[in-house]
Amino acid sequence: MAKGNWEELAAKKRQQLESSLPEEWRIPSHLLPPADQDDVTGFPESSGWFTAEELAITNQTAAELLPKLASGELKSETVTRAFCKRAVAAHQLTNCLSETCFERALATARSLDEHLARTGKPTGPLHGLPVSLKDNFNLAGLDATVGFASHVGDAAASDAALAELLGAAGAVFYVKTNVPTAMMIAETVNNVFGRTVNPLSRRLTSGGSSGGESALIAFRGSPLGVGTDIGGSLRIPAACVGIFTLRPSFGRFPTLGCRSGMPGQEAVNSVNGPLTRTLADLALYCEAVVGASPWRLDPRCLPIPWRAVALPPKLRFGVMWDDGMAQPTPPVTRALRHAVARLEAAGHEVVEWSSQDQKDGRNLLNRMFVADGGKAIKRELGRTGEPMRPEMRMYEEAREIGALEYWQLHSDRQYYQKRYLDRWLRAGIDAILCPTTPYSSVENGKFKHVGYTGVYNVLDYSCISFPSGVTVDKSVDVALGDSYKPLTDLDKTIQSEYNAKSVHGMPVNLQLVAQRLEEEKCVEMCKVVLNALS
Repeated sequence: MAKGNWEELAAKKRQQLESSLPEEWRIPSHLLPPADQDDVTGFPESSGWFTAEELAITNQTAAELLPKLASGELKSETVTRAFCKRAVAAHQLTNCLSETCFERALATARSLDEHLARTGKPTGPLHGLPVSLKDNFNLAGLDATVGFASHVGDAAASDAALAELLGAAGAVFYVKTNVPTAMMIAETVNNVFGRTVNPLSRRLTSGGSSGGESALIAFRGSPLGVGTDIGGSLRIPAACVGIFTLRPSFGRFPTLGCRSGMPGQEAVNSVNGPLTRTLADLALYCEAVVGASPWRLDPRCLPIPWRAVALPPKLRFGVMWDDGMAQPTPPVTRALRHAVARLEAAGHEVVEWSSQDQKDGRNLLNRMFVADGGKAIKRELGRTGEPMRPEMRMYEEAREIGALEYWQLHSDRQYYQKRYLDRWLRAGIDAILCPTTPYSSVENGKFKHVGYTGVYNVLDYSCISFPSGVTVDKSVDVALGDSYKPLTDLDKTIQSEYNAKSVHGMPVNLQLVAQRLEEEKCVEMCKVVLNALS
């Protein structure tokens, strides 16, 4: 059923968002950095727009804020107000938000402060902490457009299960963040809100599809955010800005009540997880969510508590230098070599992990994504006459398969999962260490390959994307040059487009991959890797 003109709906939605930003929190025009200033992360400190108290609050991690909120040393209203103001600034500079609910947030914060004053007890492990959510998490009364004009004005009737759980734990919701169309582009750009850019360099992408979250957190406009991942949508944005994320196996965190870009597509399941500036914040989030028995809210959650893990003194890592489809750009290879050297120096064993199975996994993922011939996406676009974005050509050209072919796809997936598991067990490894993407980050519009992440969605493995401590150095990380023989045409394009000058100074993330449902082990192994790197 037609709903109206997409351009009118998009303009209306952008105006609603703009009108929701209070004048008192907007950066005045005379203080705004010039449009051609790439790195805006220093703006809060250098501009004079934020008070010393606001800076002191928003520069703290969740782990630092929570004890102060629980004791009453900091009021939730004060903390929430500071993050609301910094989130507005982040949006003005990076276009990272999709929805705001500031009045509701401040009312919630005041209620939590009153509860603490009256009872002397916090409401839960996240008492008073502002938490940002990716656009697709339903919050009652707010839209979840997931980048489609057709969903403008279709406000959610109730909260997603995860939002219900986090709210009961004491979280304060204040913003939702931008995503690409249908959440199926590895950058954050859509026809409703436009493009979100990277606050570390606005010429570069913040990744996708949780790129609104990554931009907001990198700007410190949120102490902790939640995104989703179906092919790398947590890990890619985390890598583009140099923060932490966990892609859990399906069933650890509740997914009920979230809007999908392709409803009913479950050949590869979407999962959600935290985006944080520290591993400690990531761990405390996981413990809070799993500790709240999410299987009582979402029937597909597994009744597995957060478990203590004792690691052996020596771990065995499989290192995958490339995925056989796209060689990492030079800074990523350098970061991976550095990590391997440090792990070996710390007494851990590192063996080669062949990329022999990666292409089959990537092909399976693509087949799953377009099994409906792109009809789910085309249907939503068609309701308002919205055009298909050029990044989504795969869906425009897709052929719908029948039920028998779809069943065969599931059978192929199961065989692939078994093949990968057998090889893992034969190798006797604890984890795979590999790139998160071929890039540190990359110029807007040039992200081309999700193979390093997407394969582990097909396998449903637990993965952490983490900052390696290495930053791009244009004098060291020079292009591979004409003598390099590309692995594929895709690789040739990625290497030819690599621009060391554009990404100079950018952080480089790596990916740590554990087995299915090994989230706790993945977190503990990441601590080991970080200790070795430090």
